[in-house]
Amino acid sequence: MILVHDIFIAKPGNGSKLAKLFKEVMSESKELVNVMTDVTGQFNKVVVVTKFDNLTAYENNWEEMQKDTALMEKMNKKMAGYHEMYLTGSREIYQIW
Repeated sequence: MILVHDIFIAKPGNGSKLAKLFKEVMSESKELVNVMTDVTGQFNKVVVVTKFDNLTAYENNWEEMQKDTALMEKMNKKMAGYHEMYLTGSREIYQIW
């Protein structure tokens, strides 16, 4: 099992907005586990947690997201301008034992 953390450091005042946007846009995703915001630690952190059976499943999901489908068009419209809401980001991929 693979757990993926997509981590965003939002601009001040945008953490909750970004978290709500991710939650809404990914609501139909079977891979979504949680959308989290910081309670302690670095301010304005938003973490999107997804789960996959293995790295191949993760890569296949990534390839599906690159396709020009009606679902992806809908997601892209909702996500328009989200890059303006955060300063930086990173990804961590964990093997669950």
